[in-house]
Amino acid sequence: ILFIISGLVAGLWTGYLKARKIQPRGFKWKTFRNEGIFAVINVAVSGTIIGASLTWMLKHGWIEVATGPAQWWVIALQYAAYFVLFDTWFYWLHRAMHQEPIYTYVHKLHHFSTSPNLLTTFSVNPLESIINGGFVPLFLLGMSFIMPVHEQAMALITPTNVIMGLWVHSGYELLPRRWNKSWATNWFIS
Repeated sequence: ILFIISGLVAGLWTGYLKARKIQPRGFKWKTFRNEGIFAVINVAVSGTIIGASLTWMLKHGWIEVATGPAQWWVIALQYAAYFVLFDTWFYWLHRAMHQEPIYTYVHKLHHFSTSPNLLTTFSVNPLESIINGGFVPLFLLGMSFIMPVHEQAMALITPTNVIMGLWVHSGYELLPRRWNKSWATNWFIS
């Protein structure tokens, strides 16, 4: 069984994945090391700030998270609402981050990577991470007035955010080539 699994992994690596590598020349180890350092700094700083703000807002009643059983459609609706709103937030702020002087001071660090990899996801200026991650407290605050977000929806939203970031920065175009040729799918970041 192990032999079959190893063969499948090797086949995927040398065939499917190798053909879909975005930057086939590979990454530079020095850049990879720097991405690791920047990722640790970013996660420590932005995680502390966003976590502290969420804790403070919960403690002082600014945001509310629903607990207990919930109907599936409530979870699905909140999940969908988060990603439609977050995608809009991210799109416009990411465009703004490519304008000077914001690019130089906030977003340029992220583009030091010449070959995307999983660390590239987190290798950003902490301010950029706070701008992107700051959507979570704002979403929870806004939804507290309409329908408090359920803890089960957040249990789906949080890992999906991380997985999507890793997917986009994996360094591979994992979807079929025809994916971006359809009007219905060309908006999806792959």
